[in-house]
Amino acid sequence: MLIPVILSGGAGTRLWPVSREGQPKPFMTMPDGQSLLNKTYRRAAGLLADDGSIVTVTNRDYYFQSKDHFQAAKLRQRGHFILEPTGRNTAPAIAVAALALRALHGDDVTMVVMPADHLIRDVESFTRAVGHAAELAAQGRLVTFGVVPATPETGFGYIETGDVLDTSGGSTVKRFVEKPDLDTAKQFLKAGTFLWNSGMFCFTVGTLIRELEKHAPQLLAQAADCQQASQPQELGNVLQQELPHEHFCGLEDISIDYALMERSDCVAVVPAAFDWSDIGSWSAMSALVEADGDNNRSAGNAIFVDSRDNYVQSEGRLVATLGIEGLIVVETADAVLVARADRAQDVRMVVKQLKESENEAYRLHRTVSRPWGTYTVLEEGERFKIKRIVVKAGAALSLQMHHHRSEHWVVVQGMAKVTNGEIVRLVNSNESTYIPAGHRHRLENPGVIDLVMIEVQSGEYLGEDDIVRFEDIYGRVV
Repeated sequence: MLIPVILSGGAGTRLWPVSREGQPKPFMTMPDGQSLLNKTYRRAAGLLADDGSIVTVTNRDYYFQSKDHFQAAKLRQRGHFILEPTGRNTAPAIAVAALALRALHGDDVTMVVMPADHLIRDVESFTRAVGHAAELAAQGRLVTFGVVPATPETGFGYIETGDVLDTSGGSTVKRFVEKPDLDTAKQFLKAGTFLWNSGMFCFTVGTLIRELEKHAPQLLAQAADCQQASQPQELGNVLQQELPHEHFCGLEDISIDYALMERSDCVAVVPAAFDWSDIGSWSAMSALVEADGDNNRSAGNAIFVDSRDNYVQSEGRLVATLGIEGLIVVETADAVLVARADRAQDVRMVVKQLKESENEAYRLHRTVSRPWGTYTVLEEGERFKIKRIVVKAGAALSLQMHHHRSEHWVVVQGMAKVTNGEIVRLVNSNESTYIPAGHRHRLENPGVIDLVMIEVQSGEYLGEDDIVRFEDIYGRVV
């Protein structure tokens, strides 16, 4: 049995302002309209029979978005979501996933660990590489995937290959190397014995647990306590397993490379012939778009005048460049990034400064995802805020109350079921209702199409934390 384990975490700070803490890189839409996570699910499903399962390890806050992307992929396989209360790097995530799979399937199941934010377009070559890795894993190997380097890249770690294991190019791992400087990377490329470390792995549950017992026994013991305290629950067509905060937060924040792969003597590497990108910067995103005659690239609405070697991404407004060269311009509804292309790796410094100044633009977009749908802030000022709210078919907001604001709802599409104090009524398109401050209220969509409405808030305080929840179908009542 083979089961893909998808690791979906990390903020993707080098891809701000599109990737943000509340909507990180795996949920980013690529030029073809699919998200990286959606593509990863489809790639994982290609490894399985229709009755297989796909595990996603992600933060609790990303569960509903992840499930939406899983369902959007329209897969026949079953989803199993393991939810972390906070980030603890790849070693704890993989250890808990392995223990969860052992409890369900035993030691012989083969795990294929895949980051959610990588782009691989040659799916056939990827599938062949996984088959090769699974053969080595069955021999008791911890297998990693090494990408054949095309350039002296300084943004990736490297793997130096050792003894050849088979005729397909599998070999032992001589050593792992941290991200090198340019001269060292050129030497690695020339030597021909180094591969980029892709961060993908393949091993049986039994082999992984045996090696963790040998090289990271404390981490394994803590992961076992965490797993035992978090049994999976059947919720519709998915398994949901929520890791308890008190157990998981005691685990060491460490990568699987440091915790295990660099210490074990049974590590093998499979050379990956497929195309691969970790989409680690706007330069990587730019490479996905066809260039014009002046090497300008654009995604969205953009024009270039007397400009060369630029990348422009626009989510809405027209972006026009005039007489510029070697720039990255990324436009979103509430933020614009303008950077020199050779500083693409330093965009994280912008996010750091936003955090330090407590600017919410590091965390949220103007459109914010919720389990029930989305809301978009259209305009706000002193004592008022206007939102566009979209509620998915069959979804419902919590039964809640606000101390400091009243709300006026105008339905523009669909039908709303509104609880307002003791009164429950249906509000049709082009009708409205008023929710006074202090009233318990709930908004539901009883229909089969999206409910779209405009909400006008007014009051002394309009922060999102002015919510008292009484009931919630998504478990958000504390």
